Amino acid sequence: MRARVTGLRGLCAAAGVCAMLAAVPIAMRAQETTFHVDVKLVNIFVNVTDKNGTIVGGLTKEDFQVQEDGRLQQIALFERQSEVPLNLTLAIDTSGSVRKDLDEEASAARKFAHDIVRTQDQMSVLEFATDVTELTPFTNNLSQIDHGLSGLRSDFATALYDAIRLGSEGLGKRHGRKVLVLVSDGDDTAKSSTYAQALEAALRNEVMIYSLIDVPIEASAGRDTGGEHALITLAEQTGGKHFYVSEGGLDKAFARVSDDLRTQYLIGYYPQHQMPGTEFHRVVVTIPRAAADEFNVRNKAGYYANSPAKSN
Repeated sequence: MRARVTGLRGLCAAAGVCAMLAAVPIAMRAQETTFHVDVKLVNIFVNVTDKNGTIVGGLTKEDFQVQEDGRLQQIALFERQSEVPLNLTLAIDTSGSVRKDLDEEASAARKFAHDIVRTQDQMSVLEFATDVTELTPFTNNLSQIDHGLSGLRSDFATALYDAIRLGSEGLGKRHGRKVLVLVSDGDDTAKSSTYAQALEAALRNEVMIYSLIDVPIEASAGRDTGGEHALITLAEQTGGKHFYVSEGGLDKAFARVSDDLRTQYLIGYYPQHQMPGTEFHRVVVTIPRAAADEFNVRNKAGYYANSPAKSN
């Protein structure tokens, strides 16, 4: 470019129009483009328990190490998570396969809402059977949540994966932590959305899934262990957790979700040395100073490159 401008100056001197063309280099410089690499902060919500399952608080930024696709990353943000706004969707299975008294289910859900929803939080309620129905839109009005829970109605089929997909898409529009709490036995009979579509929707929308597995008859020959496994895996892949309702009842399961959400770490980093063309980036969080079996570190399996990298 410089050689060309010099030639133009020689031409302008010969033609006697130097004043007019003196501005050419400025115009050309104005057209130059500066390229910026848009590297978004990736936020990872992390829970840590010890070998006995006890929640571990009090850890520091220096305790953690983050790798993306096997490449070490530098932690740019570290916070304890209990104060970050919570967006929570409670999705309750009301199909015939879950033979629990709906009044009892609603009562436990109301107690959970009253225990966990703070002024800065928002909660919505879905029920799913043959279809997925929103009973309460996102709100922190506990009376409105209570009213929605009083509308639980039973039906035949179970649109579990539809509920996960639709619930995740609704949460994806929110800012802050995004959590989907499922109460179900895992038996999807609607066959509209698939397991893969449900998991992708949760990961793309940065939703943590907590599965409360309600098995009516544990020793039943028709027990859907495949459905249970799906609920467990969905929770593991998204950084959430699963609990069996039979282990202390639904109140206890909801209380364990509350405890888990109150003791989370937020780790943020700007990806370095990413592999070009990779759609899904896998993230591993460890505590290097500890023995391999000392802590259990839970976080989402990774994120999609074209999904929003904002707070969960």
